[in-house]
Amino acid sequence: MKGYVDKDVCIGCELCHDICPEVFRMDDDGKAVADENEIQDSVIDSAKEAEQQCPVEAISIK
Repeated sequence: MKGYVDKDVCIGCELCHDICPEVFRMDDDGKAVADENEIQDSVIDSAKEAEQQCPVEAISIK
């Protein structure tokens, strides 16, 4: 599984980074970016929580 962020939708609230910093970080534009690597099994639950908690539904975990 990998994390994806729709940067056209992201509002830069940092909630995903707060919930799952192992997968999400903020870029220089203040938007979220997902790590390009496969999500480690140990953090899949928190990555999915970040997806569910995103207030603008900019995150997807596939």
